[in-house]
Amino acid sequence: MPHRVLLADDDRAIRESLVRALDLEGYQVTEVADGVSALATARQGAFDVLIIDVMMPGVDGLGVCRVLRAEGDQTPILMLTARVETPDRVAGLDAGADDYLPKPFELDELLARLRALLRRSSVEAGAVAPRTVRLGELVVDPAARRAWWRGTELSLSKTEFDLLELLVRNAGIVLDHSTIYQRIWGYDFGSDSKNLAVYIGYLRRKLEQAGATELIHTVRGVGYSVRPS
Repeated sequence: MPHRVLLADDDRAIRESLVRALDLEGYQVTEVADGVSALATARQGAFDVLIIDVMMPGVDGLGVCRVLRAEGDQTPILMLTARVETPDRVAGLDAGADDYLPKPFELDELLARLRALLRRSSVEAGAVAPRTVRLGELVVDPAARRAWWRGTELSLSKTEFDLLELLVRNAGIVLDHSTIYQRIWGYDFGSDSKNLAVYIGYLRRKLEQAGATELIHTVRGVGYSVRPS
């Protein structure tokens, strides 16, 4: 059965070219041109992945993400954006997007990211949830997908939680960038990608706001590790 994709972009040329390309790849695509239609369509159908542009009339892509996540919809979201500055990427990730792709982009990269999101979703759906993990004052519950620092719950996005769990399960071990990309995204975006750095920075801020300072350590040129603070 083909994977069902919801594509939301107000640029007609981009929509038409992506629909043709995705159709050739065997995807079943539903296209909409604005955020209001994206929300209505997402609520009506069971989609495997959503491709949402940030800049759309009415409700923008960030608004679409926030509303769907607030309603409990955990469908993987790939956000398309012409904004490439770090604060803009952080805004998208914080809104609930699982990945972002700056415009203009290569079709092969978009297809690779879609495959990675679908692989992650498939693995998570069939996985048996492991037991609670503790690291000092940090408690991570994979079954409930919740985490606490000294009893205070952390508000984490889906990918932030996955990243924290991976680091905590490998406490004291330096995980290189390639390993983290493969384990979290199912695809190595290469040394030029800022995806991981954005998530690490945002995760650090949330931990520090809860009082967990110096928990995530950077090993320059290699990767990241966590140690009890």
